[in-house]
Amino acid sequence: MSSDTPSAPQGQPAAGGVADAAGGGAPAEPLDPAEELAGELLSLPGVAALHGGLFGEVATYLPGRRVTGIRLDPERTDVHVSIEYGAAVHDVVEAVRSATARRVGGRVDVYVEDVAPPTSA
Repeated sequence: MSSDTPSAPQGQPAAGGVADAAGGGAPAEPLDPAEELAGELLSLPGVAALHGGLFGEVATYLPGRRVTGIRLDPERTDVHVSIEYGAAVHDVVEAVRSATARRVGGRVDVYVEDVAPPTSA
């Protein structure tokens, strides 16, 4: 378990926009389906973050960037998440599976990799 689990796709702002490497007014690239899915999954109740796996190997690789925690394959889609402390695991997994299946179809495997520590009030 790691406390440096990314909460948004690497190189992407948490809001789901496309990071502009130039930092200027260059036109933003359209979002890839994996990036759109990541934004939707991060908005689901109980999902604390997308998780890259033990060695950060779970990702969809795109030109100049990657979407951590989602592996798209023609045969199936793997989604690795960290859930919020106290969330009902089954409910979160079903919400992630349902949202992913709506976007990409086919077989969806969801892995709960970590539980985010509770936030202090």
